[in-house]
Amino acid sequence: MNAADGPLGYSHFEMRLRERRVQLRAAIHAALLRGESETYGELAGQVHDVEEEALADLLTDVNFAEITREIEEIRDIEAALQRMASGTFGVCVECGEAIGAVRLEAYPTAKRCLGCQRAYEALPAARRPPKL
Repeated sequence: MNAADGPLGYSHFEMRLRERRVQLRAAIHAALLRGESETYGELAGQVHDVEEEALADLLTDVNFAEITREIEEIRDIEAALQRMASGTFGVCVECGEAIGAVRLEAYPTAKRCLGCQRAYEALPAARRPPKL
């Protein structure tokens, strides 16, 4: 029995994850449409000095960063749904213990218990194991 088997159960988390995935896909679509209407070339053509050109670059980078972050979250959601399908949702990938229901409620894509997540984050980025 793991934290996900509690009063809320898998169906609660599955519904939240699927709803969030729909929201993220809509946000990505909107960002891509916005990016098409505000292409770098158009922004750069409208600027008149180096500072404004830097701002155009920044706006383009922010748009790409936003999309990248949302795609990463969709990947996390897909991985959580896969863990549900395999019966390992709510189980820490590091220690095998249950992930607390409070943590799952706050962060439904969590793949580590709080203790293992803290240890993972304390490692220098170069020493962290690859993403699961």
